[in-house]
Amino acid sequence: MDTQNPSAPPHAQSRITGKNHPRRPAHAKAHPVGVIHDNTRHTTRFTVIGNHLAQHPHLSGLAIGLAVHIQSLPTGTPVDIKTLAARFPESPARIAAALRELEAHGYLRRPRERTESGRIVTRTVSCNQPGRSGSATETHKAPKPSARRAATTASQQKPPRRAALPAVPQPAYTSPTLLQTATEVLADLRRHDPRLLLSTTDTAHLAPGIAAWLERDLTPTALRHALTSDLPPDPLRRPAALLAHRLTAQLPPLPPWRTPDEPSPVLHPLRNCDGCDRGFRSPEPGARCRDCRELRQPIPTNT
Repeated sequence: MDTQNPSAPPHAQSRITGKNHPRRPAHAKAHPVGVIHDNTRHTTRFTVIGNHLAQHPHLSGLAIGLAVHIQSLPTGTPVDIKTLAARFPESPARIAAALRELEAHGYLRRPRERTESGRIVTRTVSCNQPGRSGSATETHKAPKPSARRAATTASQQKPPRRAALPAVPQPAYTSPTLLQTATEVLADLRRHDPRLLLSTTDTAHLAPGIAAWLERDLTPTALRHALTSDLPPDPLRRPAALLAHRLTAQLPPLPPWRTPDEPSPVLHPLRNCDGCDRGFRSPEPGARCRDCRELRQPIPTNT
């Protein structure tokens, strides 16, 4: 019972390594199917092309070849249809169609720009990665405007508009004499404070406010004192705005209404009546008193 069979193996044998995949052909490793690359690393005169272009599923072979050719050229090399047709055996019609393919898929851009001389030209911009923009993918920069055009543009730009002055009170009745007096008051302010030097425009804006003060029975001296007293010691950035604020904020009330006095009776000179020689007041000589006018006595004549 304890006798062992010498022909039986002592344990189960493992599968042979080379036969782990019995379905793979035996000549698969020795004879691979498809392209075989014999690559050598480039160190000079090479162009990096993305697989998104080299293996593009929708571009034709001519379009891919033209894109590779264009990306390998230095900046500024002509790549128009006539130049490419002279370089390759394809016809201009096929080359134009291939360029339209590249433009439709974003590998070419053809912006139209105006040169310094005024001509409109078409630029060809090659994009090695469509959809991305930046300094690395920009092969063309727009020309800088000429100095003459820059000077014209600068002259056409208007200076920043200053804020409008605050509104000032308006007089009830304007007259040339009142406005002239108000203008003289404003022009005289710089004699009391050199910082209150006003322009013609500022003076025309402030003159009605000065006239509104003058019609409130204020003298020019009192008005000048109200505008120039207690000024800040700092430099005045815009004195007209300060004066407009004071004319509005410190406007005095109107004087109380006063009924006009009745005119006093006119006293005529004392004269003698030509009829009775009685004294009475008359505006003209040779007149008669009331009693003589009622009696209608004739005036005696000297014979």
